[in-house]
Amino acid sequence: MSYIDENIDSASPRFVSEICMDLFLMEMVDTIYKTTTQELDEDGDAIFLKLETLGYLVGQRLIERFAKDKPRFIDTLDVVKFICKDLWLILFKKQIDNLKTNHRGVYVLQDNGFRWFMRMSTDVGGADSAKKAMPYVWFPCGIIRGALASLGVPSVVAAETTNLPQCTFQIKVAK
Repeated sequence: MSYIDENIDSASPRFVSEICMDLFLMEMVDTIYKTTTQELDEDGDAIFLKLETLGYLVGQRLIERFAKDKPRFIDTLDVVKFICKDLWLILFKKQIDNLKTNHRGVYVLQDNGFRWFMRMSTDVGGADSAKKAMPYVWFPCGIIRGALASLGVPSVVAAETTNLPQCTFQIKVAK
């Protein structure tokens, strides 16, 4: 048993440093790019699939841990509100900035200061930065989809960004 293990209260919550999470995300995307064969897949579908699948598994596990004591959700809107408020607070220390719905299974979540984009930039900026940032939203798309699936809402999640650090996630509930 190490010194750290002896002095950690098992009831106290364990947190991950924000900068460690930022660096981990950057290295994860970079490593998946380097290890995925580009010869067979020029448009990045294999990279998207790996990152989104990893996020999906993380989202499922987050919900298992943080929603276990929550009462059952009545409808899909309640589930999406849980994602926007509680899950976003756990992941990014803030709630989502804007939630819109057409009340027919489409939800749009807008984060004007997406935490994982706060330290990103390129020499050119603007559209170039937004294009290069897209692989970094595939992981959180997976987190959202995995969380929704664990709460009984199968869905498709897509993201877009036009101006860093703003990011918009679109959830389409599968029927």
